[in-house]
Amino acid sequence: MKKQTSMLAVLPVLFGFFVMGFCDIVGISSDYAREAFGWSHTMAGFVPSMVFIWFLFFSIPVGIKMNAWGRKNTVMLSMAVTLVGMLIPLLKTDWACLVGYALLGIGNTILQVSLNPLLNNVVTDQKLLTSSLTAGQVVKAVSSFCGPFIMLFAVNVLGGGDKDNWYLAFPVLGAITLVSALWLYFTPIPHEKREDSGVTMGKVWGLLSDRTILLLFLGIFFVVGIDVATNFISSKVMIARFGWDTSDAGVAPQVYFICRTVGAFLGVFFMTKISEMKYFRINILAAIAAILVLAFYEDATVDLICVGGIGFFCSCIFSIIYSMAVQRMPEKANLISGLMITAVAGGGAVTPLIGAATDAAGITAGVCVLLICAFYLTFCAYGVKSTR
Repeated sequence: MKKQTSMLAVLPVLFGFFVMGFCDIVGISSDYAREAFGWSHTMAGFVPSMVFIWFLFFSIPVGIKMNAWGRKNTVMLSMAVTLVGMLIPLLKTDWACLVGYALLGIGNTILQVSLNPLLNNVVTDQKLLTSSLTAGQVVKAVSSFCGPFIMLFAVNVLGGGDKDNWYLAFPVLGAITLVSALWLYFTPIPHEKREDSGVTMGKVWGLLSDRTILLLFLGIFFVVGIDVATNFISSKVMIARFGWDTSDAGVAPQVYFICRTVGAFLGVFFMTKISEMKYFRINILAAIAAILVLAFYEDATVDLICVGGIGFFCSCIFSIIYSMAVQRMPEKANLISGLMITAVAGGGAVTPLIGAATDAAGITAGVCVLLICAFYLTFCAYGVKSTR
């Protein structure tokens, strides 16, 4: 296939990353849901699980089916599932919101498996793959940053200031999803070369027999764990330690996402100057320092700076790891994508542990769960050799 780079084709693909960022609304929305339905921290910790657990079950099957469906068609399917999911919470019950979260997760799973490879269809120079993926992460981070604003808009404007109307944020996300789907649908994108359709689940999981792929797979698991967990716990730190109101505590995930956005944006340029692995190592060590201070130093300003620091220093790690995995086996890009995105389930595995640790031993214990993820990423940073 002869690829053509066109800004008109790149833009709707990059905007798809904005829809991808919707899954991060689980952090601030779990606070509203906990108050509306009287949930414990442990129960609230399962809200991200309802979104991210589906990556474990659907990523590889979608990666296999994408060979037959095509990348663009698979992205369109993800948009449709997401749109339906954003309408169900209008039923205004706890189970309806949980179903909405689940469909958001299923749609996001399909989107992450298909949208990353779709960039290959519109980017000519493969040396720019990491930068292109990081640019997509910038767009995703902007979306994540907008999440608390969308929640406040739903409560204060659409809901008349009643916190019980927080669920109105979902149809707003649905409307944005519809715009993204229509833009992509009417944009011509070159078709990719189809890979072997005789691939089985066993063969995909068999890719983990490659030590490098295994280490990178676990790297995705833990970096997404840090991402979702920091989003989840940041507002709860401000509520538990300093007695902030739920609306005021929403500034914590906003600080996290704006710093992650800045970090991803700057990372696009920094990685043209230094190697991706060196950048990985510097940032993960800095992130560990920020987590340690957040865990044991109780000052509102310092804690917010640490939350932002975690977002900044971890902002490019996902794209670095994902890019290294694809470059390891470029001839199996669809399958590698499905396998790597399966590891995004780490976002749903870490938050219940944080909720349980918080209920059992306090918010500091919950923050310490982040260190486990960061320690593995340090091992990964020094244990994997760059394929470049």
